[in-house]
Amino acid sequence: MEKAPLLPFGPAPDPPEPSKNSGHCDPAPQRRILFFDLETKKSAEEVGGWGNVHLMELAVGVVYDSQEKKYIRYWEKDVNRLVEKLLSADLVIGFNHVWFDYGVLKGYTDIDLARQTKSFDILSDIRKRLGYRLSLNHLAQETLNKQKTADGLVSLQWWKEGKHEQVADYCEMDVTITKELFEFGLEKGRLLYRTKNGESVRLNLDWDLDTIIADAAKESAQTKRRIKF
Repeated sequence: MEKAPLLPFGPAPDPPEPSKNSGHCDPAPQRRILFFDLETKKSAEEVGGWGNVHLMELAVGVVYDSQEKKYIRYWEKDVNRLVEKLLSADLVIGFNHVWFDYGVLKGYTDIDLARQTKSFDILSDIRKRLGYRLSLNHLAQETLNKQKTADGLVSLQWWKEGKHEQVADYCEMDVTITKELFEFGLEKGRLLYRTKNGESVRLNLDWDLDTIIADAAKESAQTKRRIKF
């Protein structure tokens, strides 16, 4: 199993060596790149289905900030600061965050984060390439030889039991996995997954950080102009 590369957005003792391919490192460290995930207080069943994710209520959101080089936790009382943080980023990277996580935050703000943030959704990108979805846990197991410590249903149970810090720890681990997956794909140009027949397959990628950021900024700007006029 391939090991994950040295993380380009994490702390490093020395500056990285110049690279001819700017897509494999961040050539402009002043850019704010966020890796984001959140957990909810309620399940889809409790709010009447997946069409009501805005009613699920924020338990905790976790962001890794590439500028500050640290994880930041946002509880429900901090939701306005979380929204401001997401809007301030040059790029927000997540796994199904554009539909689900931003959908949850619709319960707290009139801002359409899916349209007004500069975002790159790993799940959405993979689905476009394959025509179907792969779970975060599956990709972590096959690509990073890691797995999630729990799942969303366990997180909901922990929250109801008052184990709020445990929920936050779980959410932070998901952010870490998302971050490492993105960095692996950026560095190696591929992710690994397993077919229903049990065959390990390479998913080739053409991710380039500069291009991803530019495309996200362009899409956000076009949306803002449509809203303005």
